[in-house]
Amino acid sequence: MTDTIATPIAETAPPRQRSPLWFAWQRFLSNKAAVAGGIVMSILILMAVFAPLITPVPPEAQLFLTQSLAFPSAEHWFGVDNLGRDFYTRIVYGARVSLSIGFIAAGFSVLIGIPLGALAGYFGGRTDWVIMRIIELFSVVPPLLAAMLLGTLLRGGYMSIVAIAALFGWVQVCLLVRAQVKAFREKEFVRAAQALGASPWYIIRRHLIPNSISPIIVGFVLAIPLAMMLEASLSFLGIGVPPPTATWGQMINEGINFMFYYWHLAVFPTAALAITVLATSLFGDGLRDALDPTLKGR
Repeated sequence: MTDTIATPIAETAPPRQRSPLWFAWQRFLSNKAAVAGGIVMSILILMAVFAPLITPVPPEAQLFLTQSLAFPSAEHWFGVDNLGRDFYTRIVYGARVSLSIGFIAAGFSVLIGIPLGALAGYFGGRTDWVIMRIIELFSVVPPLLAAMLLGTLLRGGYMSIVAIAALFGWVQVCLLVRAQVKAFREKEFVRAAQALGASPWYIIRRHLIPNSISPIIVGFVLAIPLAMMLEASLSFLGIGVPPPTATWGQMINEGINFMFYYWHLAVFPTAALAITVLATSLFGDGLRDALDPTLKGR
């Protein structure tokens, strides 16, 4: 009778735990439109940052007066404007203005929207009522008309446009933070902090706002195209960033006068603005879907 040798059973490793951030990243990658928007945004940001290295001449230089209104060619990729300036250079430097105003205004929108949304979501009651009435007031006022009035009073300028865009961009951030804080204020960790005697301001600062990072990021990204569109609209109307600074809205305004004969002066800045706003919006929408806490990783 032979003895059988028992072979050890291989221990199976426990399944690897995936973090919520990993699932969010996978959801984002599955959204092809959002990925494409992120790639286009990255290209535009690099183009704006390294503008002096990828353009042949300064944006205000009138070096091609003899070629004014020239069509796109190998020498001038986007043609020449009516003042003898290389139009490709103007488009690239216009990205600097639009993107910088979009990012700075979105940053100020976040700084306004976070505290107001946190206060409304945590305290509720009269505080929530007052803040929601303010939001309703900003929602019923046409942003462009109000921005035109403020832009005229402030006489335009870079920082004026940033302030106006931030004034109308904080509402979305506030609503996102308010909803997140409202959902978390009844959680166990908040109840535990309250039982230990933590003040509401400590709870908001140390617990609720850090747990609202996802909607804050989404609100920041979605505020960028709104600020860019507002800047372009005001520059188009002549009350935005003053010339000779290259802005897409201003270039569209100038190009409309020649549109039926020299199409490139209006088409290229319009296309640049449309592509940038679309890419930023797609990226923001994809980010919002990816960071949505109600979505479960599979």
